[in-house]
Amino acid sequence: MANQTLQLIGLLEGEGHQVEVIQVNAPYTPAWAGKLPGLRALFRLVPYLAHLWGAAGRVQLFHVMANSGWSWHLFAAPAIWIGHLRGCPVVVNYRGGEADVFMQKSQRWVRPSLLRADAVVVPSGFLEHVFSKYGVPTTVVPNIINLERFSAAVPGAAVPLRVLVARNLEPIYDNETALRAFALVAARIPGATMVVAGSGPLRADLEQLARDLGVAAAVTFTGRVDNAGMGALYRGADVMLNPSTVDNMPNSVLEALASGVAVVSTDVGGVPFMVEDGKTALLVPPRAPQAMADAMLRLADSPELASRLRAAGLSYVQQYAWPGVRPRLLAVYRSVTNTSLAKVASHS
Repeated sequence: MANQTLQLIGLLEGEGHQVEVIQVNAPYTPAWAGKLPGLRALFRLVPYLAHLWGAAGRVQLFHVMANSGWSWHLFAAPAIWIGHLRGCPVVVNYRGGEADVFMQKSQRWVRPSLLRADAVVVPSGFLEHVFSKYGVPTTVVPNIINLERFSAAVPGAAVPLRVLVARNLEPIYDNETALRAFALVAARIPGATMVVAGSGPLRADLEQLARDLGVAAAVTFTGRVDNAGMGALYRGADVMLNPSTVDNMPNSVLEALASGVAVVSTDVGGVPFMVEDGKTALLVPPRAPQAMADAMLRLADSPELASRLRAAGLSYVQQYAWPGVRPRLLAVYRSVTNTSLAKVASHS
């Protein structure tokens, strides 16, 4: 979400639009407040609400980047209600693969705020389907991929299979299954390597698992990698694994497609809405190391299949470039601002 926010800011400003950013994680003021557990949240929340209130009188609309959990209650919902109270149109850009579970548990609190927004934008048909179950209309505006940053590598000499995992080291991304699948592949393809690009609390456990599986020498944990570094990692990979158990519209899958890398992903959440099994990626069940390993071996054994997937992926991902996303997003902006102006005129 942070990467999408930064990209959107840069693209809008590049076209001459003025963007005012209101951070939910701005530095504490005063700085010593960050050392007060429990109270420090107030030192961040109160300035955030004050900033929202002031901005609502200056800007033409709020574009709220929203997710599930406490971040919704603390940051997204207040932005909606402040925009509503001050007559500032609100576009909620909701993302996150856990939306259905969140709505099941909290729709009593979440749905009234969502319906108060002037528009709800989601990045995938998956989330459009989720919210339709709760009577919340949405508009699909896909994630933005900078195709200039991610480009396909020039084919070189044949090398053993090079695997990339580009998810954070957290339970829902199930890097454990990726490691177990890779160990099965490495037993068949000596010299195969895997790069795990991401940070998170499970790093030590995953490094130990790699040692236990006997593949530690073939697996590199990079930690957090910036956007420029990720481009290089994709170009150095033959297969990108997405082992997550919960997902919406993973950017890593789109970035891999834009980089001409064959994708093997679990078929969870919104993934089947964005790639087609056997056409633009190979999809496998979650928590199934053998199925994931079989898919990788299938690609290694069939260069024709891998080449066909790469070509189809490169063609498919073009729709996520800014020229394709821009008119859809600006149409939402125009719709909510025009509606707001009409309301003002009707009351004048």
